[in-house]
Amino acid sequence: MVATLNALEASELIASTPIDVIDVRDVDAYEAGHIPAARVVPLDVLRSDTDRELAGKPALLFVCKSGVRSLNAAKLAERLGYAKIYNLDGGTDAWARAGLPIAAEHHAAAA
Repeated sequence: MVATLNALEASELIASTPIDVIDVRDVDAYEAGHIPAARVVPLDVLRSDTDRELAGKPALLFVCKSGVRSLNAAKLAERLGYAKIYNLDGGTDAWARAGLPIAAEHHAAAA
């Protein structure tokens, strides 16, 4: 079963539990701003090689911008037999509204 968490619940889970935080947005959106603990695995990549992307993970928290794509990813993991699955309700938007930290990738401009 997929458990839905609000931003504060997700933050507490990340702080207290070994969990793989997976941002399923595209790389550009991820680099513009993401949960610091997250790694990017675009939803299309996850769909094409789910076992490789999720293998051996004790618990999974899926994240996107608003919670829709991440819920699709969570349901995919559930269908494949993963047990501890969470979805961030409201995504990174809700995370930011809760005042939680957002990380961004900064790339130097080409000269």
